[in-house]
Amino acid sequence: MKEATLLQFLLGIIVCSTLFFCTNAEDPYLFYTWEVTYGARAPLGVPQQVILINNQFPGPPIEAVTNNNIVVNVINHLDEPFLITWHGIMQRRTSWQDGVLGTNCPIPSHSNWTYKFQVKDQIGTFMYYPSTIMHRASGGFGAFNINQRSVISIPYPAFDEDVTLLVGDWYIKGHKALEKQLDSGLDLPLPDGLLINGGSNFTLTGQKGKTYKFRVTNVGISTSINFRIQGHPMTLVEVEGCHTLQEVYESIDIHAGQSIAVLVTLHGSVKDYFIVASTRFTKPILTTTGILRYQGSQTPPSLPLPVAPTYHVHWSMKHARTIRMNLTANAARPNPQGSFHYGAIKVVRTILLANEKVEINDKLRYAVNGISYVDPATPLKLADWFNIPGVFVLNGTKDAPPSGPPTLGASAFGLTLHDFVEIVFQNTEKTIQSWHLDGYNFFVAGYGGGNWTTDVRRRKRYNLVDAVSRNTVQVYPKSWTSILVSLDNKGMWNLRSQTWSKRYLGQEVYLRVWNDEKSLYTETDIPPNALFCGKAVQS
Repeated sequence: MKEATLLQFLLGIIVCSTLFFCTNAEDPYLFYTWEVTYGARAPLGVPQQVILINNQFPGPPIEAVTNNNIVVNVINHLDEPFLITWHGIMQRRTSWQDGVLGTNCPIPSHSNWTYKFQVKDQIGTFMYYPSTIMHRASGGFGAFNINQRSVISIPYPAFDEDVTLLVGDWYIKGHKALEKQLDSGLDLPLPDGLLINGGSNFTLTGQKGKTYKFRVTNVGISTSINFRIQGHPMTLVEVEGCHTLQEVYESIDIHAGQSIAVLVTLHGSVKDYFIVASTRFTKPILTTTGILRYQGSQTPPSLPLPVAPTYHVHWSMKHARTIRMNLTANAARPNPQGSFHYGAIKVVRTILLANEKVEINDKLRYAVNGISYVDPATPLKLADWFNIPGVFVLNGTKDAPPSGPPTLGASAFGLTLHDFVEIVFQNTEKTIQSWHLDGYNFFVAGYGGGNWTTDVRRRKRYNLVDAVSRNTVQVYPKSWTSILVSLDNKGMWNLRSQTWSKRYLGQEVYLRVWNDEKSLYTETDIPPNALFCGKAVQS
């Protein structure tokens, strides 16, 4: 009897242990099948061809939880090769899944490819969109939200509902017409209008007394926007996966590729209010409005529209020193505060990137440090992995703007895993720039007018204590912005202009973050379903 009891006890331990390891062996999976097609829509009231995902414009949102595994089977029904990139998703160890032409062969027309990646240690507001040619000017974009696990608290007050707003500029001409215009040597004109969630008649019905979390992303291809809600202050709680000090704003500027989250409490009288987005730094100013409708309201919003302030209220150095992230923030690693004191780390390399509008072979191009990037037929990542020569030049782009005429080319900066690097964006143009780095968040340390120099006094003005950690940063006209980044994610990473016409015409570079150690702890092997193209042939 005692032996039988002991045996049952041991079997119970084994079963419990097995269940424990089975249920905790891997984080949950989310599976998606996306069919990418053309379809007819009228975002600005004029019928036009757009890119749909599962017949939706914008595409379906991804609502994930920290550490979820994401599997997306993309079926390309377009007449052109196609890729989707996951803007702000770090792809830790998996640059193979980044979805840009430097890492992936495009999905051929009438074919499919399956992405598989983990949203490791990330919480926040992100997006996805096509990375090939000018496709994103026709659609194919959507929201990518990552929520915290239930065991992790958020460092701001609880809210009642979560609202996602995709705001951005829009052209009535499709991507093929815009490409033809750029290829002919002409820049793009001012967009035809702005959209909120793919249209111009967005309405949100809310309940008086409730607090709503608005996730707002600028999905446009060029234009900075100012966002505001009539009569309702907004408490900023997150910027691109980083929780901030909860300061209150009447309006906030969001530049191309940037995302924020704000809390808004419906404290007004029961009526309708305008949700307003308008362009910044454009003549004329374009505006679109939605409606925030209190439940039971039949009162139209009062006129005139709330006007954006004439001052600029975004990430100036003065402002950067007042925006602090909560010490308990559960943002993407490395933790911007707490144990990761980025200001105490020695910078091992400074790269000064100057963008410029140039002419090469009698064609309009955009260059970075004298090189206007052209995608080779073979992705840089495949060429690097298989040691295929003649695809790109390592360190072909110099650490500072060289003298001499600009040239066409494909190159990557060679950087060592775990280096701590300063990158300075020098904007030589009269228009605002926006830059995004795949695979990382960085610290926005400083900015200023004119040309950046190595003057020690300039660096003494950097915010080395509590800078905002983000993945996309603006650079004002004839000015510079400096970022600091800890290169702890091995792979081939795209650093690009978020002004999509400039990126299309060459304003991008790649960072090859590498060491000689071959370990699955630092980078996964090439995926078994990898596509091959150019000089890379599957053996």
